[in-house]
Amino acid sequence: MSDHDPKDRLKALEEKIAAARGDEVAKHHSEEHYSQAQHAWRMVIELVAGLGIGFGIGYGLDALLGTQPLLMVVFVFLGLAAGVKTMMRTAEEMQNTQLSRQRGEDGKDERDGD
Repeated sequence: MSDHDPKDRLKALEEKIAAARGDEVAKHHSEEHYSQAQHAWRMVIELVAGLGIGFGIGYGLDALLGTQPLLMVVFVFLGLAAGVKTMMRTAEEMQNTQLSRQRGEDGKDERDGD
């Protein structure tokens, strides 16, 4: 007789069947939440990077040309605009990913009802 518990053997068999089928293991809720946090941090970093790069370029040009606050202010606003534009592009990418997942789960195509 075997020392293995029948429940353990059954669970191992189910895992093998799922692996052979290619079934995805359901994500735990905390993993999904962590994924959303990653997207949020990505967007924050994109905004701060745009501001930082704009500040650096403006400050550098001001130091070279002797127009102390003028170019720094202009390039900070340009960096802000670039950061916001990049954030919006990221949000659109996330939305498209979410919509494609929903369409895949529904099993429906977007077709005319004709």
